[in-house]
Amino acid sequence: MIIRILNENQYIVPSLYYDEINAIDNALVGCIAKGDRACFEQNYRIMIDLIRKNGMPMDMGTVKESDLIVPPSDLTFEEAREIFTGEGLIPG
Repeated sequence: MIIRILNENQYIVPSLYYDEINAIDNALVGCIAKGDRACFEQNYRIMIDLIRKNGMPMDMGTVKESDLIVPPSDLTFEEAREIFTGEGLIPG
């Protein structure tokens, strides 16, 4: 699957990481709902690191449709409150 981290790059991430990314996404929704900034920061860092470490960066000149778009790594807690609600980034 192709995941874009905004303001960074696209990564080809093996689909075997989909469930783990979805679990982190759900945890982020929970952190935001509780108003827990530390929980959010820790889990968001884990998500970004998972994508970077397990994904292969795409050539910056190549742009393909992304399966998932993740906000930039410097996303603030306040900005996250607008994004990680309901089902989060990954529906279902």
